[in-house]
Amino acid sequence: MPSAAHDPAAAREPAPSLGFGLGLRPAHYAAILDGGDAGIDWFEAITENHLVGGGRPLHVLDAVRDRRPVVLHGVSLSIGGIDPLDFDYLARVRALAARVEPAWISDHLCWTGVDGCNLHDLLPLPYTAEALAHVVPRVQAVQEFLGRPLVLENVSSYVDYVSSECREWEFLAELVARTGCELLLDVNNVYVSHRNHGFDPVAFLDGLPRGAVRQLHLAGHSDLGTHVIDTHDAPVREEVWALYAHAVRRFGPLPTLLERDDAIPPLPELAAELAHARQVAAGVRARAA
Repeated sequence: MPSAAHDPAAAREPAPSLGFGLGLRPAHYAAILDGGDAGIDWFEAITENHLVGGGRPLHVLDAVRDRRPVVLHGVSLSIGGIDPLDFDYLARVRALAARVEPAWISDHLCWTGVDGCNLHDLLPLPYTAEALAHVVPRVQAVQEFLGRPLVLENVSSYVDYVSSECREWEFLAELVARTGCELLLDVNNVYVSHRNHGFDPVAFLDGLPRGAVRQLHLAGHSDLGTHVIDTHDAPVREEVWALYAHAVRRFGPLPTLLERDDAIPPLPELAAELAHARQVAAGVRARAA
């Protein structure tokens, strides 16, 4: 696979840092609407939860948007799939974006189904020249339709493809170079995949182009000894905090988002964990200065 000779993202203005955010979840709707979101700078909303003409999730998103920046984070674009792109879905995403004016729109570099069947999982691609040639025009088409760069997240993975010709971070770098898309770097996913596949997680971070990373994700996982699963049901582990510190050193003070999707604690508990992310990032910057 050819190496990235030109990075379109490098010429863009640095992304403004929104600060430290939290995934918008129904368990916290009441607390947020009651003003309990102190210490949370912005919210990330799951796109598919709000692609309707009304209902409580959309009402809450409108209310949150009135007081905080938001971003949209999708789970069903299937940018790496072989089914045709779903432009009806993309039209609804574009309409939602016009309504809430997100700072950016993200999804995952993965495939989620085949022959119209959604498997409700984020499945990795083989990292081959053929897969890259397939994904590039799909990313370009989505970006043209939405009128903005697409931000793509690295997924956690549990299988490798024998056909892969390069490392995941090399594939991501080449995709950025060819499309001008941006990256959502999920630090926990890097750690999970590192444990499952044995690569160097620092090499993953160092192999990504600095100018392309728009956002960072933090989350907890389940360590089963022989393998690790990205469960989002526990606090961030120390190993992931250490990798996050390296990401801040390399990429700077990017917007950082804490994800929690199961065993969700009260909002103040997650706000305290988010405050720890602030401390880690501030410590990195202080040492650099």
